[in-house]
Amino acid sequence: MAIIVLVDVGNALATSTLEGNTYLFDNMKLHGSENQGTGELVTAIHGSYWSDGSQASEQVLNWLPYSLGSVPPTVPRGYEADRARQSDEEALAELHDLADRSSAAGADAAGELNRIRRKTGTRLKTTRRTSGRMSGAKILDVTGQVVAEDGTDAHSHPAPVITDIYGEAVDAKIMYPAEYGSPDMVTDGWYWSATVDTSRPGTYAYMMRVQLHKLAQVNGELRWEPVNLTYSSALKISSEPRRNAFTKAGVGPLPIPHTPPGQGA
Repeated sequence: MAIIVLVDVGNALATSTLEGNTYLFDNMKLHGSENQGTGELVTAIHGSYWSDGSQASEQVLNWLPYSLGSVPPTVPRGYEADRARQSDEEALAELHDLADRSSAAGADAAGELNRIRRKTGTRLKTTRRTSGRMSGAKILDVTGQVVAEDGTDAHSHPAPVITDIYGEAVDAKIMYPAEYGSPDMVTDGWYWSATVDTSRPGTYAYMMRVQLHKLAQVNGELRWEPVNLTYSSALKISSEPRRNAFTKAGVGPLPIPHTPPGQGA
C-alpha cells in the first residue's frame, strides 16, 4: 500500500510548519481510509488472511513524498543536468556571436554580457550537507527554465525528504519502518517502507520527520539549507476482510452476469 505525502514546500518554509501545507493520499479509499487529500488522513488496513481464514501478521506500507508547485517528479532522471548543460551551450554560442558583432560594429558589449549572464542562471554552492542530487545544480523555475540569481523568488523547490518515522505505532510495535534503497529514480533511489502487524485492531498515530530545503545566501553564495519539520498521521487496523476494489465484494470469485438461454446475442 502506498501513502503519498504532498507538501506545499513554499508555504511550509514561509510559515515554518507543515500544518495546513501537507496533503495525504493512499490507495485504500474503497477500503475505508478517511479524509483523503487532506492533512488528516487515516489509512485503513483490513489485515491479511491465510487461506484458512485466520489473520496473518503483517501488511506493507510505502511513503512517497512530493513537492506541490515544483518541477514534476515524472521528468527524466537527468532533467536538471540537461537544462543546465543546454543553458551553458546557448550562452557559449551567444558569446561567440557577440565577439563577432563587437569587433565588426562596436556593439554594447556590457549590456549583452549582462543579458547572457542572466541566461546562464545561477549554480548552487555544493556543501557537505547538500551533497548528492542537488549539489552544484542550477536553479530552475516550475516550468523547468533556468533562473537567474535575481529571479529566485520563482524557483522550484526540491522534493521533501522523509528522514524518520516514529511515534505511537512504532513504540507499540504495530509497524516496523525502515529506509530502503530502490531502483526507482523518481524517489532518488531511497524510500521509507514499513511492515504492519494487522493482528491488533485499533487506531494508532505515527510521526514523520520531513526535511525541506530553503534557498539561502551564505557569504555571497546560494545554498540549499535543510529545514526539519514534523507531521503526524494515523493507521486504522481492523479485522474486516479485504474487499474487491472493482465490485466491493468480499473474498471469492468475481460475480459474472448470467444471461438466461434465448436472451443473449
